[in-house]
Amino acid sequence: MRLLGSAAVGEIGAELTRRLVSGDHAAVRDLYRACGRLVFTVAHRVVGERGLAEEATQVAFVRVWESRHRIDPDRDLRPWLCTVARRVAIDIARRERRRPWASLTEAAGASHEEGNGIERAWTTWRVRAALNDLPAEEQEVLRLQHEVGLSHSQIAERMNIAVGTVKSRSHRAHRRMAALLDDLREEVGV
Repeated sequence: MRLLGSAAVGEIGAELTRRLVSGDHAAVRDLYRACGRLVFTVAHRVVGERGLAEEATQVAFVRVWESRHRIDPDRDLRPWLCTVARRVAIDIARRERRRPWASLTEAAGASHEEGNGIERAWTTWRVRAALNDLPAEEQEVLRLQHEVGLSHSQIAERMNIAVGTVKSRSHRAHRRMAALLDDLREEVGV
């Protein structure tokens, strides 16, 4: 797969944009080939992490496809594409900051600063029990994501499934964990 340089994008920009606006599915692939690196770079500058930048890049191209009817085919698409990428990346960065813990290990070890070993052991047990209550495929995604530190694309490769499937499983697993551990929020001060 060859990425097109800036000059090539300018030359094919109007035709590519018209194809995109008309609903040509191949135009998204071509746009990704032409501007994927640019979108990734914009996203990475915002989120600072490769896996999150990859996620932002994918979401940005989905948003472009969903909004194609609002595109002016006579204008250069790159500035708007960069704006979409930046906004998506900001949303992802905000979502990540709202997560109370970076890893399952931190979550398991979380307790009040004045807490003792018994409270910490109880919290650890609760987190592990909640994790064990998840379906096996969701457990695996969470472990690879939080304990091993893999990105969505790395998990997809390791599990031999689509990235979208990894994201769905991760989202469902986090929602279930939050519901199962809702009463711990007060205990750990979140």
